[in-house]
Amino acid sequence: MSLRGKTIIVTGAARGIGRASAELLASAGADLVLVDVADDLPLVPYALGTEGQLAHTEKLCRAHDVAVLSCPADVRDLRAVEDVVATAVQRFGRVDAVVNNAGIAAPSGKAVHEIGEDEWSVMLDVDLFGAWRMTRAVGGTMARQRSGSIVNISSTAGLVGYRNFAAYVTAKHGLIGLTRAAALDYAPFKVRVNAVCPGSVRDDPVLEGRMLSEIAKSLDVPVSEHEEIFVQAQPTNELVEAGDVAEAVLWLVGDGSRGVTGSVVTVDGGFTAK
Repeated sequence: MSLRGKTIIVTGAARGIGRASAELLASAGADLVLVDVADDLPLVPYALGTEGQLAHTEKLCRAHDVAVLSCPADVRDLRAVEDVVATAVQRFGRVDAVVNNAGIAAPSGKAVHEIGEDEWSVMLDVDLFGAWRMTRAVGGTMARQRSGSIVNISSTAGLVGYRNFAAYVTAKHGLIGLTRAAALDYAPFKVRVNAVCPGSVRDDPVLEGRMLSEIAKSLDVPVSEHEEIFVQAQPTNELVEAGDVAEAVLWLVGDGSRGVTGSVVTVDGGFTAK
């Protein structure tokens, strides 16, 4: 699949699924705008992606002989998100696809009545409203182009419930709702909107991902044992790899999926088939 001549925005690009997706898209020839908060956020109890990690993703992508821009930005800030889209259009003339990958897994690990309003708000502000802001910012551009693909990275938590993860589950369910509604809004303009729902994704040290280990901490699961414990719930007896999710993203942004919109693609090793 060739994406030569296409421009794609990837949020949460500093590490993990974002880095894996960005590098795979670059290998297919896409020019990229890489977005990450590149800073820590209050109430999020673990370190988020850094400017150095974002720069490393950029370096990996540039090795594929494509143009790459890094834009540190907080998806909680509408003006910052609008500036990212404006920068992409100014530099490349168009935006062909967006991968809404930016997200947090915590604060979590509490029953509903124990969740603080500020904890609830930060989860939805990043994981759901962040994707809405980017969609809002890019939707008009894509509608005028009469082409485009938006891929929202949801989760199996967007399809089923998880104990003590109410805010995360709510955000990811909402993201699927946003996907389906936006798909109908933009269908007349040939703009497609789909969601990918990863299952338990292994924290690949090369990609510097740490989402699964942070989820384990929220569940009081020893990090040294967390992979073995999560594998027990997998019908395939193995964790999903970030590259597996990236392959789904590649398909959804490419022309081979031109008839696909409003769909939810699970990459979960059969977890939600049970």
